[in-house]
Amino acid sequence: MAKNMKTMDGNTAAAYIAYALSEAATIFPITPSSNMAEEAEEWAAQGRKNIFGQTVQVRELQSEAGAAGAAHGALAGGVLTTTFTASQGLLLMIPNMYKISGELLPGVFHVSARALAAHALSIFGDHQDVMACRQTGFAFICGGSVQETHDMALVAHLAAIESKVPFCNFFDGFRTSHEVQKIEVLDYDEIKTLVNWEKIEEFRANSMHPEHPHLRGTAQNPDIYFQNREAANAYYDALPEIVLQQMKKVAAHTGRQYKLFDYVGHPEAERVVIAMGSSCEAIEEVVNYLMAKGEKVGLIKVRLYRPFSTAHLLQALPATATCITVLDRTKEPGALGEPLYTDVCTAFFEQGQMPTVVGGRYGLGSKDFSPAMAKAVFDNMRANTPKNHFTVGIEDDVTFTSLPIESDINTVPAGTVQCKFFGLGADGTVGANKQAIKIIGDNTDLYAQGYFAYDSKKSGGFTLSHLRFGPAPITSTYFVNQADYVACHKSSYVHEFDMLEGIKDGGVFVLNSHWSDKDMEKELPAAMRRTIAKKKLKFYNVDAVKLASKVGLGGRINMIMQTAFFKLANVLPFEQAVALLKDSIKKTYGNKGDKIVNMNIAAVDNTIAALKEVKYPASWVNAVDKEDKCAAGTCHCCSGEPEYITNVVRPILAQQGDKLPVSVFTPDGVVPLGSTAYEKRGVAILVPRWLPEHCIQCNQCSYVCPHAAIRPYVATADELKGAPASFVTVDGKAKALAGLKYRMQVYAQDCQGCGSCAEVCPSKTKALEMHPIEEELKDQVPNLAFAEQNISIKDDLMSRDTLMGSQFHQPLLEFSGACAGCGETPYAKLITQLFGERMAIANATGCSSIWGASSPTVPYCTNKDGFGPTWGNSLFEDAAEFGYGINLAYNQRRDKLFDLVQEALKGKLPAALKTALANWADNKEDATLSRKFGDEAMGLLDQDAAEKNQVLYEIAGMGDMFTKKSVWAFGGDGWAYDIGYGGLDHVIASGDDINLFVMDTEVYSNTGGQASKATQLGSIARFAASGKKIRKKDLGLIAMSYGYVYVASICMGANKNQTLKALLEAEAYKGPSLVIAYAPCINQGIRRGMGKSMEEAKLAVDSGYWPLFRYNPDLAAEGKNPLIIDSKAPDGSLQEFLSGENRYAQLEKDNPEESKRLRALLEKNCNERYAYLKQLSELPPINFELKTDVAPAAKGKECNACTMSSTAEHARRKGGDACDDGRDGGK
Repeated sequence: MAKNMKTMDGNTAAAYIAYALSEAATIFPITPSSNMAEEAEEWAAQGRKNIFGQTVQVRELQSEAGAAGAAHGALAGGVLTTTFTASQGLLLMIPNMYKISGELLPGVFHVSARALAAHALSIFGDHQDVMACRQTGFAFICGGSVQETHDMALVAHLAAIESKVPFCNFFDGFRTSHEVQKIEVLDYDEIKTLVNWEKIEEFRANSMHPEHPHLRGTAQNPDIYFQNREAANAYYDALPEIVLQQMKKVAAHTGRQYKLFDYVGHPEAERVVIAMGSSCEAIEEVVNYLMAKGEKVGLIKVRLYRPFSTAHLLQALPATATCITVLDRTKEPGALGEPLYTDVCTAFFEQGQMPTVVGGRYGLGSKDFSPAMAKAVFDNMRANTPKNHFTVGIEDDVTFTSLPIESDINTVPAGTVQCKFFGLGADGTVGANKQAIKIIGDNTDLYAQGYFAYDSKKSGGFTLSHLRFGPAPITSTYFVNQADYVACHKSSYVHEFDMLEGIKDGGVFVLNSHWSDKDMEKELPAAMRRTIAKKKLKFYNVDAVKLASKVGLGGRINMIMQTAFFKLANVLPFEQAVALLKDSIKKTYGNKGDKIVNMNIAAVDNTIAALKEVKYPASWVNAVDKEDKCAAGTCHCCSGEPEYITNVVRPILAQQGDKLPVSVFTPDGVVPLGSTAYEKRGVAILVPRWLPEHCIQCNQCSYVCPHAAIRPYVATADELKGAPASFVTVDGKAKALAGLKYRMQVYAQDCQGCGSCAEVCPSKTKALEMHPIEEELKDQVPNLAFAEQNISIKDDLMSRDTLMGSQFHQPLLEFSGACAGCGETPYAKLITQLFGERMAIANATGCSSIWGASSPTVPYCTNKDGFGPTWGNSLFEDAAEFGYGINLAYNQRRDKLFDLVQEALKGKLPAALKTALANWADNKEDATLSRKFGDEAMGLLDQDAAEKNQVLYEIAGMGDMFTKKSVWAFGGDGWAYDIGYGGLDHVIASGDDINLFVMDTEVYSNTGGQASKATQLGSIARFAASGKKIRKKDLGLIAMSYGYVYVASICMGANKNQTLKALLEAEAYKGPSLVIAYAPCINQGIRRGMGKSMEEAKLAVDSGYWPLFRYNPDLAAEGKNPLIIDSKAPDGSLQEFLSGENRYAQLEKDNPEESKRLRALLEKNCNERYAYLKQLSELPPINFELKTDVAPAAKGKECNACTMSSTAEHARRKGGDACDDGRDGGK
C-alpha cells in the first residue's frame, strides 16, 4: 500500500490520532496546544467521522480544570475522551488526573509541553509542566519529532484502551508542536484494525449507568485507604509490556520500530546520553557525526517515561558504557537532581550497578539545542571527573554550572537547502512559509521542515522562519545556522539584526526595500556590505510594499516574497512552483471571493519584473561606516542611556539574547519601567503628518492612539528658542492655553501606522494625513528630540477630568507591543493618564499581559516625579484575587500608618506638622487630599526629631503609603467571563474598594481567537467554527444584581466622554467597580481595517450590539435610580454592522441559512436587551427606611444543640458537646 504522506505540524499530528480514537474532547485554549483543540473542533464542524463512525463531541469549558472535570465525567460515562493542554493548564488538571488514574479510566491527554510561569511567563517549550504531573498515576509517553508525535499518540490511545491506565502523550511545545514536517499518517480504516474492541466493550460495561449502577469515589477511613491504593499495582506492573506490544502493532503497519528505550549509536559505546523529546533528533545527528570520526558514542531515547522500566532501560544500554549523561529539559530548585536523572540513578542503584552518571539541564523555555551543545555534552564525559548538575546552552557566571561550547558544527544531511526569513508579525511571512512547505512537501518527493520563532509582541512583532528542504528525512530540530537563502522582509531590520550571520558562501540574500542600488551604499551597514562582498552573495532587492499596494494587498507582502523565494531558491522548477502557488491561492482564499484571489495572483505575476539583482561594487569587501557613532555621540554606549538598556535590552532586541550571561538578570525577574522608549522600532509603513492649519486642538487623536505615539505639546516662547525649522507650532485656542504655543507631535519611530488618529480627527478638513514613514523621519525625529529635551509637561493647565485636559497628562503606557489599531491599549493608556502615578495593576495573563510586559521592554513608564503604575501578573485565572491581595496589603500597611499618625497626634508636635497629619488622617481615603497632606507632612518631618521619636521615625519610613492607591485588575473576556469569573465574582462580592477592568474582544485574543462566553450569538470563532449557538453572557447584569458594585459598559469609539466619565466614577466609588470595555480586535476580522476600529466600535453601539450604561450605587443612596443608559435605542443598522466583520460575514458565506437564522435571533436579543436595560433605568427608585428598633427574639426554651456533627471533618481543636439530633422528641 502506498504511503499516505502529509505535511503538518506536531499539534495536527497528535490531533489527527486523537480525533480518530476519541468520542469526546473537552477543551480549553492555551498556547501552544490550542491548535490541537481547534483542529478537532473544526473537523467535528465539518462532520468528519472517527473510527466509531461518529463526529467527535468537542466541548469548550471555562478552564482547564473544567475540561479535566468534564473529561473525567465523560470517561466515567463510558465515552473515550481526550483533551489538549500545556503548562499551567496541565497543572490545573492535576486533581482530576489523580481521579482519572485512580478509577482506571483510559483517557489520553495530549500535551505540547511548555515552561511554567515562575519568575516570568514563558509560552515556550520545555518539560516543567509534565514533570510536575509525573506523580499523578498517568502513564507518560514522549515523541521527539512530528512523525513520532503521530506514532506515540497512536500508541498512547491503544495502550490506554488495553491497560485501563490513562496516558499523557507529550511532545515539545513549539519545537515539535509548531514544526511543520512531511510525515506518513495512517488512514482511519487502518487505525480501526489496531484497536482491541473487546477492551472498549469492557470499558463501557464498567461505566456509570442507572441500568447497571455502581458507586465510585467513596470516602475511606485509615483502616482501608492504603490497601485500596495499592490494589492497582498490577496494572502498572503490566503496562510496559502492553506499551511495547502496541508499539509492535504500529510497526507492523508503518515499518517504524519503537521500543520503550530506543538506542542509536555505536554498539560498543563508551559515552551515552539519555534524553527525551525533540533534542534526541539533534543528539542523534551528533552521534552520527562523532561516530564518523571514530568515537564510540550513543544515545538512548526515552519513549515511555512513566511507568519507568529499569529492565527495559538496561536492555537498551550497551554493556560497554562507562559514562552516562542524563539530560533534563526542566528545573527542580532544591532537588538532588532533575527527574529523569534521579530515575536513571535509582535504576542503576537498585540493580547494584553504578557507572558514572551525570545530569544536566538544557533547553528551558525553548532555548535552542544545537549540535554544538550536544557535542559539548559528549565532550564533558571525556573528563576524568565529568561535571555533574551542569547546564548547557547558557553562560552561568553566577553558580558556574555551564559547559563550554565550541563553534557550530554542520550535521545537516547533505543536499538539504536551508533558508531563513526575517519578517514582521501580520505581514504574512509565516503564513507564506507554511504554504511553501506544504506546496513542496505535498507535491514533490522532497522532505520539508519549517520552524518559526517569534518575539512576544502581537501582530507587529518580529518573526524568524527557519525552513529546510531536502531529499532525505530532516531531523535537524534546531535553528538554521548555515543558510543558503536569507530574506529580509522589513528594510529597517538591516540596522537591527545580523541577519547574514552564518550565510553560506555564494548564498542568496533578498531584501524588501524601496532603496535603489545607489541607496544601498548609504543604507546598508558596513558589516552587512562586507559580508555580501566577502561571501560573494547573490543580492536581490524588491519593493514588495509598493507592489502589494499596487495590486490592492496593502502591507501584505507575503505572496510577493514567496514568489521571489521560488524563483531564487531553486528548490523546484519555477514554472511548476508558480502553478502550485496559484492553485494554493485559490484553495486558501477562494472562500473570501474572487477579488482577493485575483489580487494575490496579480502579486505573483508581477513579482519577477519587480525583482532586481543588486550589482554591488567589489569595494564593499572593505566597507566602513561613514559616521563614527561614538565620535558623533549617536551610539548607544555614549548616549547616556541606562545600563539595563545597553547591557540587557539592546542585545535581546538584536536577537543576541542567547549570549547574555546569568549575571545580568535579577533572580526574581523584576525589571525597570519605561524601556520601550528606547526601541524606536520604525515598523510602520505610513505614519501621520500633522497639518496645523486644520487642527481644532481637540486632542482626540492623542486620546485614541493605541501606542501613545501622537501627543499634544504646549510651549512657552522661551522653550521654543532654537527649535528646528520644521517644529511648527500655533497659538493655543483654549482659554487655559492663552499665551502658549500648541503642537501635535508624532512619534514616527514608535508609531504602528494604524491611522486611527487620522480617522477620528473631527476637523472639517482632516488635520492628520498618513504618509510613508521615510518621508517623515527626517523632520520628526529631531522634532521629537527637541520637544522631549526642551518642553516641559504642563499637566496643570486644564482639568484632568476632561477629554482635552487628560491628554496633557503624560501617558504612563507608551509604545507597547500591541497590534496596530488595538482596541485595548487606548483604554489602558487613558487609565494611566488619569490615575497612573498611584496605580497598582494586577494583570491577567492574556493580550494585555503580552503587550504590557513582553521582555525585554516594558511600556509602562514613570512621570517626572518617578511615579508610575506598578504592575504584576500572577496567572490567567486569578487577576481579581491577585489584585484583591495587593489591595489588602495596601489597606493593612495604610492602617498601620494611620495608627502611627493617631499615636503621634497624641504627643507634642510642631503645629504645622500636627495640622498636616491630622488633615491626612481625616482624608486618608481621598486620593487628592491624601497626597496633598501626606506630602506636607513628609516635608515637615524633621530628620533629627524623627530619629529621636520612634513613632515619627516609623511614619517617615512609610512615606510612600500616604497617598491612597488605585488598585486595578486588568484582563480580557477569557479571564472575566470564563476562567477567572469565580474569582472576579468573589472579589466584587467582597465589597472592597478595587477596580476590575475588562477589555472585551469577545474572543480569546491572545491564543488566536477562540470562543469565550463573551462571544456573541452567531459569531464564528475557533471552537465555534459553525457559529456560536447561544447568546453572550451578560456579565454587567450579573454584577449589577449585587446592588453595591459600580458597573459600566463603555466604548471609546462611540462616546469618548462617557468612557472618561465611567472610569472616573468607577475609581472614585468606595467599593468594587467593574468596567467592561468594547475592544475591537484583529481577530474579529474588521473589513474596514484596524485603522477604522473606533468607527467600527461606534457602529456596534449605534446598532444596539453594545449598549452603553453606568450603574452607580451612590445614586441609589441619593434616592435615584442607579442605572443610567448612555446610548440611544438601536438604529436598525445591526445587519450592516455584522456584515462588516468576518466573524459574522464568513458564516453568511459558508452557511447562508444558518447565518440568517442566527443573525435574526441576535438582532432580537440585542433589541430585547436594550429594552430591558432601558426599562430598568426608568423604574422608580426603591427606598425603604432602615429600622434600628428591631425587637429582640422572643424568650423561650434555651437551645443546647450544637451546629455541627461529630465527624473527622468537623473536628475542632477545642472539641464540643454532642449534637442534639432531635431524637429526644424535643424533651
